[in-house]
Amino acid sequence: MSLIKTDNNYTLPDGNVLINFSGGRTSGMMLHHILEANGPLPDRVQVIFANTGREMPETLDFVQECSERWDVPIVWVEYDNVPDPSRPAGHWFKVVDHKTAARDGEPFIAQIEARRWRLPNAAGRWCTGKLKMNTVRQLLIYTHKWRKWSRALGIRACEPRRIKPSAWKGRPNWFPIFDAGHTVENVNDFWKAQPFDLKLKTNNGTTWLGNCDGCFLKSEASRARLAREYPERFQWWVDVEKRAQAERGPSMTFQRGKTYESLGEYVGRQGDWIFDTEDALCQRDGGECTDI
Repeated sequence: MSLIKTDNNYTLPDGNVLINFSGGRTSGMMLHHILEANGPLPDRVQVIFANTGREMPETLDFVQECSERWDVPIVWVEYDNVPDPSRPAGHWFKVVDHKTAARDGEPFIAQIEARRWRLPNAAGRWCTGKLKMNTVRQLLIYTHKWRKWSRALGIRACEPRRIKPSAWKGRPNWFPIFDAGHTVENVNDFWKAQPFDLKLKTNNGTTWLGNCDGCFLKSEASRARLAREYPERFQWWVDVEKRAQAERGPSMTFQRGKTYESLGEYVGRQGDWIFDTEDALCQRDGGECTDI
């Protein structure tokens, strides 16, 4: 593999270490630099990818390629609520791999069903907690018998607002990319020097298809682009929202006062000009976008 010189910000801290691999380019660079700084990872380190079932196929392929090219084991985990008498209470996860990983939102649907069709939203984004953080935590506790660990998070130096302390005593967050002062430019330069890359489309340098494809926290512009370029993937969000409304009432939406169906209909009525005109669609990420 092609190496780029780094400093000791990527040296493993003492004790157990969880490396959260989101399947994106930033966390991929973080993993590479940790491997470069430390060599083969000891048993006290686990690299884990939590799959929600709504990641793009290119993301899943990228995770697998990183594992194979860099010779590093990456554990794939998913939320699972199928009753199993052999599991202790609260043991709601399963380990999968590139071949068996969910690809149509099955873990997400399972969690929505467990919550009686209440949907996550910007004010209550339980999806991240339940589908990713909690499944990873259960894996470490039940399978590896860990009680304390540091958690490596791929947050860049240009994202200071995302730096937050851990809410769990004895489980501190570790921000090696941020501490090293590495920005999005460093990430881009790193991948230009590699023989492979994440094969997702970008828009103005942003990988807008990363993480859950139609996440309600993505900008209106990104979700509109999904509706135009990947209508079958956008339809999943429409169908889930409509089912939740049938179960819980018309106010049950991913975003208050708007629906994915209405956004899709709006995109269908417009030409491509809406993607070239900055104020035609809300560009903000975080769930703040207003109605069309």
